[in-house]
Amino acid sequence: MTVDVDVIGCDPALADTATFCEAYGYSMEDSANAIVVVGKSEPSIYAMCLVLATSRLDVNKAVRKRLGTKKASFASADATAELTGMTIGGVTPFAAPATIPIWVDAAVMTRDRIIVGGGSRRCKVVGPPAMLVELAGVEVVDDLALGPT
Repeated sequence: MTVDVDVIGCDPALADTATFCEAYGYSMEDSANAIVVVGKSEPSIYAMCLVLATSRLDVNKAVRKRLGTKKASFASADATAELTGMTIGGVTPFAAPATIPIWVDAAVMTRDRIIVGGGSRRCKVVGPPAMLVELAGVEVVDDLALGPT
């Protein structure tokens, strides 16, 4: 299946989700954040999670359990950049390393369209959520995020 997507440019200073949505007229309900998480083990285990901006990633229960570790947390900005080559505000599942799984909260898939990072703070990708399931390593997960924030 092939889906149509748009890549839109943005001012890097406006790339953070809430600021981007306000500046460019997008809805927070249509925005999805790509978040790199780390399971505290030797060696560390990483995953990329995609959740709606209006929800909160359940890192302490759902993510930790899926990673199979006793502790999990959000990866630091430096660790995210080192692992993905992307900075916070531009992280995208479309350029994720093949070595890490991508878990998409099922609520993301209910939207008509979503806006996600474009790989840098200079752009975003807009399209139907179906664009995500075409990526290798993607798994849609129920209850990865906690309800609206």
